[in-house]
Amino acid sequence: MDDAPFDFVTGHRPSDLKGLLGFRHRTFNDTDLLYCIHFLHHHYTGRIRPVATDTPPTGTISLESAFSTWMRRRDTDTSRALAGFHRYFFSLPDAPARTRKHIPSPDRGSSCKRLNMFLRWMVRRDRQGVDFGLWHGIRPAQLVCPLDVHVARTARRFGLLQRPQTDWQAALELTAELRRMDPRDPVRYDFALFGLGAEEGY
Repeated sequence: MDDAPFDFVTGHRPSDLKGLLGFRHRTFNDTDLLYCIHFLHHHYTGRIRPVATDTPPTGTISLESAFSTWMRRRDTDTSRALAGFHRYFFSLPDAPARTRKHIPSPDRGSSCKRLNMFLRWMVRRDRQGVDFGLWHGIRPAQLVCPLDVHVARTARRFGLLQRPQTDWQAALELTAELRRMDPRDPVRYDFALFGLGAEEGY
């Protein structure tokens, strides 16, 4: 993409995509990459017309609205934002079925760890610069703690999580407990929980 991914996504010609054929990273291949570029192009240029009945954000130059549009101010978590993003992302008629495994949704029970981590980076701001705090359509109080096996292990050990499955309901349960300690910024404890859980032999 010539070190200019936004320009590539919004202004590429069909012939420019040939260089991406054969791309592979773990289970993510060129089919998935090309659809992501296709989706982002439509999102950033405001041309998307989804199959779903929901009205998506249009004419924006930020990815933030692809999540925040689905939120309500009274929402206590990002369930609506993540489910809406999933529907929106796959609303193009040529969305490949295989790409669905790469974009989770709480509606399907996933803990949505990577998307929750991405939202944490973009919404929450800290003094060390790990979380950028660039987006304002979602409040830090609405974020859900990224939940993986390491965080879940620590949370269960400290009595913060009772649910045996590591799924969306478990992520909400843990976040509710963290919110009791800091209602405005519950995911501030993510680093500590992950670090303890990932420590060898813990």
